[in-house]
This record gives sequence, C-alpha cells and structure tokens, in this order.
Amino acid sequence: MAGHSKWANIKHKKAATDAKRGKIWTRLIKEITVAARLGGGDLNANPRLRLAVEKAADANMPKDNVNRAIQRGTGGLDGANYEEIRYEGYGLNGAAIIVDCMTDNRVRTVAEVRHAFSKFGGNMGTEGSVAFLFKHCGQMLFAPGANEDALMEAALEAGADDVIADDEGGFEVLTDPYELSRIRETLEKAGFKPDVAEVTMKPSTATEFAGEDALKMQKLLDALENLDDVQEVYTNAVVND
Repeated sequence: MAGHSKWANIKHKKAATDAKRGKIWTRLIKEITVAARLGGGDLNANPRLRLAVEKAADANMPKDNVNRAIQRGTGGLDGANYEEIRYEGYGLNGAAIIVDCMTDNRVRTVAEVRHAFSKFGGNMGTEGSVAFLFKHCGQMLFAPGANEDALMEAALEAGADDVIADDEGGFEVLTDPYELSRIRETLEKAGFKPDVAEVTMKPSTATEFAGEDALKMQKLLDALENLDDVQEVYTNAVVND
C-alpha cells in the first residue's frame, strides 16, 4: 500500500509470530482440521490443506501435530467441530475490517468480536458491508533486490495474475488463491523464495492513519487479532509509524 513499508511490516510480523508461536500453532491446527474435513486429507487434491501444511512448516510446527490435525479433520480422531464465520465492520474513519473466525461456540465468538469493536472505537457491520472492497487472492512478497525481469518472466510463465513493483524495490506477485502453492513451488525452484506467501483478502482502497488515530486503530486491530477464535484480520487501514 502507498506510504506503507511492507518490509518493516514483515519483520514486525515475524517477531510477533515468534512471540506468539503457541497461538499461531493453535490457529494453524484449526485451519488444517477444517481444511481436511472439507476437502479430504490428500495434500495434492486439496489446495487449501496443502497451503495450511506449508504454513505450519514455515512456523516450525512438528509433523506429528500436523498429522493429528489432518486425522481429526478426516474423522480418524475425536476433536472439536469448528465452523468458519466471517464478520465485517468498521474502524476509525470508516476503515474497512474483515474478521475471519473458527469456533465451536458461535455465541461466544460474536460477543467477543462485537466487544472488541465497540471498546476500541469501531462497530460491526452487516454481511457484505465491506467485503466488496477486498479481493480474495494469493499473495507473495519479495524483498528488494530481486531481478525484476527474471522474476516477472518466471511468475507470469508459472501462471501468476500480476507482478507489481513497489517504491522500495520490492515485488508483489498476485495469484489465484488455489494456485498459490503451485506457483510458489515453481518460483522457489527458479531461485525466487518469497518473504511472505499467503492467501489473503487484498484491499482495493486504503485509509491512512498517523499520530493518535494510528495508535487507536492499531489497538482495535490488536484486540481483534488477540481473540482466541480469530484466525485472520484483514483491513484497508494503513497504520503509519
């Protein structure tokens, strides 16, 4: 996003991931379980499961944990029955927020999400109120220094939708969400390893924040991300330091 350092954010995100590894693993186990339940336990036939397992490997999750989650999803082991729920809402200045959850108690989850919105200056919206401002896609970020022509050629040949250079010299590769794992593997074989590779909801607009408003908006986003039932928080807010 304009005016926003992806690379500073990547370092911050990695540090936060290391600090909350137990929580990250819990979220990944839920995702693996649900992906296996919906699409089966074969990674080659289930792109969502394959991506979740790759993210678990990136987070250094033991393979035993991954295998148990797949078994729970396919019915081989007992466990909680999670359902996916998406909430939409607004932060300060009308910034759009999407909150994806997995829960075994819908009443608890909606109460916690609504409380976080109201406590930190936001409010929940109705279904579809902000989703139209986001695109579901695969996203890979490459740090400054990659060979632009070679990366663009490799990405487009692999089937990527777009390659975008930013002002800092980094690159963003966008893909179909279900093709991300395949295209990532192709690019890594060509010598291009992304700093971030994930399926995301990419905003089409940006609402920039600075000063006191930036601090308030970050508190709202942190409050939502810290809820146990929340898997991902997407926003078009750009919080500048």
